[in-house]
Amino acid sequence: MTVADTPVRLRAPAKLNLYLHVTGRRGDGYHLLDSLVVFTDLADTLELSPSPSPALTLDVEGPLAGQAGPVGDNLVLRAARLLAQATGAQRGARMRLVKRIPAAAGLGGGSSDAAAALTGLMRLWDIAPERVDLPALALRLGADVPVCLGGRPAFVGGIGETIDPAPDLPPAGLLLVNPGTRLPTPAVFAARRGDFSGSARFATPPADAAGLAALLAGRGNDLTGAARGLAPQIGDVLAALAGLPGCLLARMTGSGATCFGLFDDADAAAAAAKSPALAGRDWWIAATRIRSAEG
Repeated sequence: MTVADTPVRLRAPAKLNLYLHVTGRRGDGYHLLDSLVVFTDLADTLELSPSPSPALTLDVEGPLAGQAGPVGDNLVLRAARLLAQATGAQRGARMRLVKRIPAAAGLGGGSSDAAAALTGLMRLWDIAPERVDLPALALRLGADVPVCLGGRPAFVGGIGETIDPAPDLPPAGLLLVNPGTRLPTPAVFAARRGDFSGSARFATPPADAAGLAALLAGRGNDLTGAARGLAPQIGDVLAALAGLPGCLLARMTGSGATCFGLFDDADAAAAAAKSPALAGRDWWIAATRIRSAEG
């Protein structure tokens, strides 16, 4: 059995914007960003198997499969079709996606799924890297897809196409909370008001989670105000997170509505998830941690 004939199984980790600055806007309406993106241990799973025909099929399951939307419009299928078109591949694939990341939540679940599909199908179909500009192809699927190809901490600029390695970040726990609100990214950008921000990159890595929180305190998420205007519950989530014992920083990620609390480690985040302050809330809650550069 060759590598190309062997099923491929990949993790598609949730991404987090530790800070997100809107630095400008292009003439075509796209916003320019400066953001520090990291990935978490929370992940969807994508399994790709050979198909006896050129057909592309996708089954979606898992605890959040109901949020995935119409299968035919899923980013995994769109990525597969785009890659097949760009490379002339005619081998087909049977794909199975297990959804654990909420949709339209600022966690890049669909983008990470698409990146996993591109990476996995390159292996399944035995496509040589020089045959396709994978980052350019990824950008056609969405602004977050290129950085998801790497799955490592990175500074993201432009509309998502400029990716630079970030300094090594210390281990840190994360508590992710979503109030159950789906926020389409275009609507949040359209609601944004105010001046643009400057770039906020740094070169010296913080020594620990507390140092990371102090560094991030001087930065922010420029989409928070717009998102809170569309979904006021985000304010309740941020207040609840900030009040939890051990929370070093509370912030919204991406265009929302998911927010995160930064903790010393994964154990502290898991303990905070059981806090009485969160009990009885009809919120999606997940304790995890920042995924290291080594994965």
